Amino acid sequence: MTKFLLAVHVLAAIVAIGPVTVAASMFPPAARRALTAPEDPRAVETVRLLLRICRVYAVVGVAVPVFGFATAKNMGVLGDTWLIVSIVLTALAAVVLVALVLPRQTAIAEALEERQVAESTVGGGGDAATTTTAVTTATAAAPTLTPRATVRLAMFTGQFNLLWAAVTVLMIVRPGSTTGA
Repeated sequence: MTKFLLAVHVLAAIVAIGPVTVAASMFPPAARRALTAPEDPRAVETVRLLLRICRVYAVVGVAVPVFGFATAKNMGVLGDTWLIVSIVLTALAAVVLVALVLPRQTAIAEALEERQVAESTVGGGGDAATTTTAVTTATAAAPTLTPRATVRLAMFTGQFNLLWAAVTVLMIVRPGSTTGA
């Protein structure tokens, strides 16, 4: 049973955490491209897709610690230092993702969409009131929609990825483990 749980735990980590780390890393440059190419609708579509990938796989990623705890219990290592450190780092990675990465991605994606709608309204020859509203909406989104915001997001994404890298190393090396690594 332990081998089965371990296999599911590792597969869940690969299938769930891998896409989040890749999509989250791709998001800031994609958002910068969408910022510099407002006429390109595919740029905003890419940002939306990356956000959707991050959201979906973040939820699926809950399976990783669930199967991890089950595996650790069967192996009798729940009290081992390497595992406790891994649990803390995993929790920290989850907090970074949920509190710092996903909200910023959402804000940037929404601002890009608002700008796209505003520009299509302005470019569509609407009346003066519509044009003024569209420009005001695009301007209101501006604080979220800056290259600096994407750089800050990239920093938080890097922290998330480094935390997962540290957990991965701890899971492989298992310092002080007596279960044979």
